[in-house]
Amino acid sequence: MKTAVAKRPLIRIAVVESDPLRLVGFRALFDSEPGFELISASLTDLDKEQNIDLVLLGNRSGQNLFDVMARLKVSHPHLPTLVTGSGMDEETIFKAIGSGAKGYVDTAASPADFVRATRIVSQGSVWAPRRVLSMFIERVSSSAVGTLTAGHATLTDREQEVLEMLVGGRSNKEIGAPLGIGERTVKAHVAKLMHKIGVQNRIALSVHAVRHLLVSSQKQN
Repeated sequence: MKTAVAKRPLIRIAVVESDPLRLVGFRALFDSEPGFELISASLTDLDKEQNIDLVLLGNRSGQNLFDVMARLKVSHPHLPTLVTGSGMDEETIFKAIGSGAKGYVDTAASPADFVRATRIVSQGSVWAPRRVLSMFIERVSSSAVGTLTAGHATLTDREQEVLEMLVGGRSNKEIGAPLGIGERTVKAHVAKLMHKIGVQNRIALSVHAVRHLLVSSQKQN
């Protein structure tokens, strides 16, 4: 009989600049879920770690969240960051996403939502409360993105399918599975969609698609 080979955790999370009590809560949450490995790290420690899939960045008291994000963006520009905090206002969440975070989840969120947010961000998508997405839509309406018309972009059938599911809040993995394509192919389609429509991120792409009726539904998390 062959001995089972231990599998590497699917998602390796670095909790950066978090207070000890909050770290205990994170450990209790993720230790009960399969496919996660949690480590505590400072920004300096992060340079020594290997195979980190996502940074969980707490809004620590006495620590400037945006200073930490700026340093993180310089040292690890391609590492997805999920900001977490307690009762953070819409303006701060909006600013965090604008500064490069891939999402925000409140520490009061249910364990299921917390885990889902982590999985989605680690897979390349964005997670944000509906109220923040609504704010984004209102602000984009008066920006250059809002001046674009649907006629400026001709989408293939596959790009249309990808866009429908992206607006529905699906991760790259969740988009690729029913279409029979890999996550890299999904990323390539999303990048092409952003280029065609003329936006810089997935939130702006979703907002444009909804405002210009490029999708048949508006299902969101």
